[in-house]
Amino acid sequence: RWEEEKAADGVKWTQLEHRGPYFAPLYEPLPEGVRFYYDGNPLKLSLATEEIATFYAKMLNHEYTTKEIFQKNFFHDWRKEMTSEEQEIIQDLDKCDFSEIHKYFVDQSEARKALPKEEKQKLKEEADKIQEEYGYCILDGHREKIGNFKTEPPGLFRGRGNHPKMGMLKKRIMPEDVVINCSRDSKIPEPPEGHKWKEVRFDNTVTWLASWTENIQNTLKYIMLNPSSKLKGEKDWQKYEVARRLKDVVHKIRAQYRADWKSKEMKKRQRAVALYFIDKLALRAGNEKEEGETADTVGCCSLRVEHIKLHPELDGQEHVVEFDFLGKDSIRYYNKVSVEKLVFKNLQRFVKNKDPTDDLFDKLNTNFLNKHLQNLMDGLTAKVFRTYNASITLQEQLKALTNPEDNIGGKLLSYNRANRAVAVLCNHQRTVPKTFAKSMEILQAKIDAKKKQVEEAQQEVKKAEDEFEDTKDAKAEVNVEKKKKLLKRLEEQLARLEVQATDKEENKQIALGTSKLNYLDPRISIAWCKKFGVPIEKIYNKTQREKFAWAIAMANEDFEF
Repeated sequence: RWEEEKAADGVKWTQLEHRGPYFAPLYEPLPEGVRFYYDGNPLKLSLATEEIATFYAKMLNHEYTTKEIFQKNFFHDWRKEMTSEEQEIIQDLDKCDFSEIHKYFVDQSEARKALPKEEKQKLKEEADKIQEEYGYCILDGHREKIGNFKTEPPGLFRGRGNHPKMGMLKKRIMPEDVVINCSRDSKIPEPPEGHKWKEVRFDNTVTWLASWTENIQNTLKYIMLNPSSKLKGEKDWQKYEVARRLKDVVHKIRAQYRADWKSKEMKKRQRAVALYFIDKLALRAGNEKEEGETADTVGCCSLRVEHIKLHPELDGQEHVVEFDFLGKDSIRYYNKVSVEKLVFKNLQRFVKNKDPTDDLFDKLNTNFLNKHLQNLMDGLTAKVFRTYNASITLQEQLKALTNPEDNIGGKLLSYNRANRAVAVLCNHQRTVPKTFAKSMEILQAKIDAKKKQVEEAQQEVKKAEDEFEDTKDAKAEVNVEKKKKLLKRLEEQLARLEVQATDKEENKQIALGTSKLNYLDPRISIAWCKKFGVPIEKIYNKTQREKFAWAIAMANEDFEF
């Protein structure tokens, strides 16, 4: 399936038929008894204003609504949608009371959870029916699953990190915003009654089925095929094959950029130092900001003088560069790295006589860098370096950390530690989950209870052994074995719980998923599972196993990246 004949260059399909997107349901007004209050008095809101008020009310217990920038953006966008009468009255967010609306949605959520089994089944059947109708397309005669066939409902933009646009209003997507892509001879999807599509295209050089522009970042959003589809799988496989090709030339590339540290051309020196950072620290190239994004985020090529501090010596290490900047999604990158002497000297030259807001690599941009990378190897970009370094790191860490004698729990801890090394390299952070302390408390209570059981079982074994010593009775001997087996089982359970606690603690601020799904060749993990007898489902859930079906079919236990 993965190696079928490919179509002519650029052509992705010859037949594509689908139903178009499934639109978010329209707003249902609040019941009469659920009210919004302004300055202590109930205030009946117009429908559009009320809908936006519910977006904020639903998030009342979330950290976002405590942030000043979120509140400011929300209030600004909300007032734009109000009637002139409402604008006259509602002038201050602090005087707005959303608590009744918030309670209503919390109660609704609890009621849904408490529904009887039959009701839940009915809801599931309705969802399955929608999935069946909208969730599949016909692509070159195959019925393929679509990834995200629903448009995102309206709401408040959250963003990652401290995004400057958080709290802004994400508008409802209408059929008039949507471009449909299908084959000319297919049944063109019908727009909802009373509406029409923005445009219908027949472009077989792209793999998306529908697209629209969202209003916050002004970026295009697409409905694509599911990751388990043949087209997506092939693209994924090719991505890792390009990264594997880098393995054969990376030594030559490293020798080249090292030589360029001494180049007579300042432009070449800057490119060589930037490439060293991309290679050694898995930094993103930079200059790839989405249009309309106002966050002050940077990558390697767009670093400014203020983003680094140079320490000839720090914490017992020489030539230390201290990085501190906001990377993609406004996630802070902070790192102290001991670099090679020539890199340090070059950086001293690059910052000389510059203001803090000047570019560190003022002679460099991503186009110039990527053109150079393309000359070094066909298909090479900064992202390929990231994929290569992430995959190689995982493979090396797994070799170093896995103990074949460990039980499955111990092996999984080693796997997560190897994955964590990659997540740290790629700066994949997350905030500590709100439920972390509570779930750790529950886990600790389980550990304490299990320890108690182990102690009791140890006493039972001792008692049984003493009894056998006294009587030399066969029955007493069987009892000793029985008690020992129980003790062993309890000790294994305790060890599993302790491994779980260690893993949880080490993972609390690291997001393992991003690297696992986007930067790590899945064949490395699958080969490891096969070699060490770990079930693949312990590493990849059902959806992920579908996404990586190509890798499961290809990799045997001695696969090397």
